[in-house]
Amino acid sequence: MDFTQDKLEKVLVVGVDLKDEKYDIDNSINELEELVKAANGEVVERIIQKKDRVDAAFYIGKGKAEEIKNYCYELDIDTVVFNDELSPAQIRNLENIIEKKIIDRTNLILDIFAKRATSKEGKLQVELAQLKYRLPRLIGLRDYLSREGGGIGTRGPGEMKLETDRRHILREIGNIEKQLKEIEKVREVKRKKRIDSNLPVVALVGYTNAGKSTLMNKMLEYREDFDEQKEVFVYDMLFATLDTTLRRGKLLNGQDFLITDTVGFVSKLPTHLIEAFKGTLEEVKYADLLLHVVDASNSDLDIQIKTTYDILKDLDVLDKPIITVFNKIDIAEIDKLVYDNKFIDKKVFISAKEGHNMDVLFKMIEENLPFEYRKVTMRIPYDKQNILSYILDNYNVEKILHREEGTEVLVSLNSIDFIKYSDYILE
Repeated sequence: MDFTQDKLEKVLVVGVDLKDEKYDIDNSINELEELVKAANGEVVERIIQKKDRVDAAFYIGKGKAEEIKNYCYELDIDTVVFNDELSPAQIRNLENIIEKKIIDRTNLILDIFAKRATSKEGKLQVELAQLKYRLPRLIGLRDYLSREGGGIGTRGPGEMKLETDRRHILREIGNIEKQLKEIEKVREVKRKKRIDSNLPVVALVGYTNAGKSTLMNKMLEYREDFDEQKEVFVYDMLFATLDTTLRRGKLLNGQDFLITDTVGFVSKLPTHLIEAFKGTLEEVKYADLLLHVVDASNSDLDIQIKTTYDILKDLDVLDKPIITVFNKIDIAEIDKLVYDNKFIDKKVFISAKEGHNMDVLFKMIEENLPFEYRKVTMRIPYDKQNILSYILDNYNVEKILHREEGTEVLVSLNSIDFIKYSDYILE
């Protein structure tokens, strides 16, 4: 996957430091710059203004907007990116004064998603979110969308769709929602098969670039039949991967389990995006255990932890067992970590890249899965081939031995099936 292009857009980023905001404005702007980088932009300058409240008409005030206009011409800026979601009126007013392409944080994230989505479902989800975001902003967006060059903020649905009337866009939204419902039916069938397989599901959740994909790949290495082709894409960049992936892993006790990765979170994640990806994110609801992956080297990890928990709360999954996995301890100062313990019950410190403490993590996963697995030898009579077939299809059978009395299999059973098939278990 190539994230480069010949010419980078020169970008000026703008933020407002409000007195009552709890987050650190410098960290927030740093993250915004990383988002610009992920969208193939080059940040030339940043402007942060202290205010009591956001200006309703110009976000940063008319005087500051005129000052930004001068900066743009002095530095040959292509695009101005604002750290919050702008209203249609704010976009229009800022464009009229600055006379440059105006992008807000929401549009920037949507743009990155449009570029990174690879599956049909992912592309549809992003296009739906973009259309819903742009519909009330058509007046403010049309000027720069009609110019040549495109660039940041113009990927996705395309100029032709956005230049049509609202009724056409609404029809397009309805069409996409219909296609997503059909895809959801297919996902429900696959989900039912996973549930019927009796394999526990572990979901990786957390902030973008915390190392979820790296952790998944490291967990896959513990399988005896490890195949590098099963690894997921890893890149040191925000939102390097979008599409949900599902892989089969193996615990240290030999028990198979499923690992699912989800789209990374970010502060001020666009509402339209959460709504569009809700079908994908709801896979978390069907997980037996959540691994909340945290970048221990990030100076703003407390905000990242809270952001993740706020989204998990919206998904109504906080009742599930959650292990907080502090990743990247190879480059973090563990004794200096500052975070709010109210969000954390069970925790472990690892380095997915270096493999540090992976055995500790696997042990915690075993202990926190809802089912206890016991390795037993079962003897299935020859007249109960339906039971034998079920065991062979749904469990990791280590040994098969045929005797006169029936077939003996060495298998790990969960607590429910242990009781269900207790009559066939040898003492």
